[in-house]
Amino acid sequence: MIELDGRSLTVEQLVAIAQAGAPVAIAADARERVLAARAVVDEFAERDTPTYGINTGFGSFADVKIPHDSLSQLQVNLLRSHAAGVDEPLPVPVVRAAMALRANVLAKGYSGIRLETLDLLVELLNRGIHPLVPSRGSVGASGDLAPLAHIALVLIGEGSVTAADGIVDGRTALSRARLTPAALGPKEGLALINGTQPSTALLGLSVAAARRLARAADITAALSIDGLQGSSKPFDARIHAARGSSEQAESAANLRGLLDGSGINAAHANCGRVQDAYSMRCAPQVHGAARAACRFAHDVFAAEANAATDNPMVFADTHEIVSGGNFHGAPVSVACDLLCLGMSQLATISERRSDRLVNPALSGLPAFLTRHGGLHSGLMMAQVTAAALTSELKTLAHPASVDTIPTSGNKEDHVSMSMTAALKAARAVALARRVLAVELLCACQAIDLLNPLASSPPLVRVHEFIRARVPVLEDDRPPAPDIDAITQLIESGELERACAMNVN
Repeated sequence: MIELDGRSLTVEQLVAIAQAGAPVAIAADARERVLAARAVVDEFAERDTPTYGINTGFGSFADVKIPHDSLSQLQVNLLRSHAAGVDEPLPVPVVRAAMALRANVLAKGYSGIRLETLDLLVELLNRGIHPLVPSRGSVGASGDLAPLAHIALVLIGEGSVTAADGIVDGRTALSRARLTPAALGPKEGLALINGTQPSTALLGLSVAAARRLARAADITAALSIDGLQGSSKPFDARIHAARGSSEQAESAANLRGLLDGSGINAAHANCGRVQDAYSMRCAPQVHGAARAACRFAHDVFAAEANAATDNPMVFADTHEIVSGGNFHGAPVSVACDLLCLGMSQLATISERRSDRLVNPALSGLPAFLTRHGGLHSGLMMAQVTAAALTSELKTLAHPASVDTIPTSGNKEDHVSMSMTAALKAARAVALARRVLAVELLCACQAIDLLNPLASSPPLVRVHEFIRARVPVLEDDRPPAPDIDAITQLIESGELERACAMNVN
């Protein structure tokens, strides 16, 4: 059980909730804060003084006063009108992550939600009732309004839910679970949709996957360097200490440890080669830069996951309701764009190592890593696939955060495009993972061609682990299933566990 207190949710906990179905609960002290904030909202709802989000319209209609007997209908109308998302739905793990993040933010006690409504959101999450949420329609202005509205509609028995037997309406989904739809009070609709949680969910899950990918990149590079009979001297700790980058030093330490004890490396210790190509020699520098991007993105996520992103915000201690702009997704969009750049670094240098492995003029190995060139094409097209994926990833590296387009009658005259950036980041991680899978496929084949020379103990374990699932290439066969199999090993974390070494 993961307790949501609005202060301490981690990326590891988010992954457990999103992908492993870990149950959640609202912490006891958070429940008290929620009740205190709700009392303030109820107090303001009884007043005649206009208060944004409680007895006024929204956006450009902020100056329109709403009669007291229409305040609940105002919140329902808000959810209905803002559920304007389009295109393919977000994957269920992303929806689960967004729901958990929104519940965590509501638990901070600045939103003014009723405790019953918050408990219903948590109940949906714990019972596996997953709203169908279209992926496009948010500019990250007053938060991710459209995606959150599609989630919130299910709480009132509307919208759509992804169920085992297909898509069902929200009321049916609640009825099956014997849950009663929420009857929204003042400000509750706004409390449910004002925030960056869908784009933050994508950021968090992408960060977790990218950090795993960075570790896999060091393992992959080490195997390629050995397959290319490269030198381990460029990974000398003194070189990297002199630059002062902790991320670069981490990558170099991984490469040193992974290559230590390699019989292949020992066999060419006096070969006369002065320097390796950059894709081998500069792996720690490039991988380190990608790690630094991941670290920045993680820090942004850690703050945003536990941030109050509502407008207006309820301050129970002073009985105030104050309008602001914490819903703006600029921090998320910048972090996602930087994550895309980091993934581009990992992919572009990986693709160059794959190209060296299949090029006999650069590798000293048989062309395209087949002993029967001409009759067989070997891994020729696997490298082409890596090139195609890398080029696509480069297009994703163009930042979304520099774009802005006025919306809502120019009330929202500067928007963040955080959802666009977050969707790009998720795609970038997926592409980079497959590029690394191609390199691993080529590197393992290179190691086989260098037999009877053996790699280092940890790399031998990695090689054998992959070979248990992807046999050595003797005769031509479709590389696609092999690439998919290795991709899954990277994504699951099995690859780094296989080397039985602490890869940081």
